[in-house]
Amino acid sequence: MTNNQKGNSMAKRLISMMVVATASMWALTGCDNATDSVDATEQTAETAADPSASTADTIDWSLVDSGEKPADPTNYKYPFAIDSQNVRDYADYFKVDAATAQHNLTVSMASNEALSKALDQLSETYVSHELTDGNEMTLIIHTTPDVAASRYDYVLSDDFAKGLVLPIVIQPDGKKGDAKAHSEMVE
Repeated sequence: MTNNQKGNSMAKRLISMMVVATASMWALTGCDNATDSVDATEQTAETAADPSASTADTIDWSLVDSGEKPADPTNYKYPFAIDSQNVRDYADYFKVDAATAQHNLTVSMASNEALSKALDQLSETYVSHELTDGNEMTLIIHTTPDVAASRYDYVLSDDFAKGLVLPIVIQPDGKKGDAKAHSEMVE
């Protein structure tokens, strides 16, 4: 097998792994997990200053809190070696350095923990969500306009990514993903 064939095989495995992770999120929420840019996070900060947000429902982050203390990502024992093929493929595909790729792979695979806790409060106001793949991975949850925009740094508690931080942004913009929302699928 040539190096090129090995690279293609590893890339296919990485894509398969990402498909499984995405399918897991679809199964959990019944919705699409689209990828967007981190620019959405900057827009949320501007939206938070909207005076109409004071009449909106506010998520209680204390109910979402895992109780874990943040770990130091520079000394973290990641489940993926920094020089592994999965990390290299991710870094190449998303144009990030190996340390960011290693971190993002780990956090993305554990992100369902944070999403499910947030969805417990959002229920009918949830529209869609996305996990960004840039230099700062962020879980963006799109809701109906009657939810106040907010941001929270969730500390993962699952052993796979225990102590790693996943920023969560609530964006009340009603943005739907590419797939139909769960309620639209039911006839």
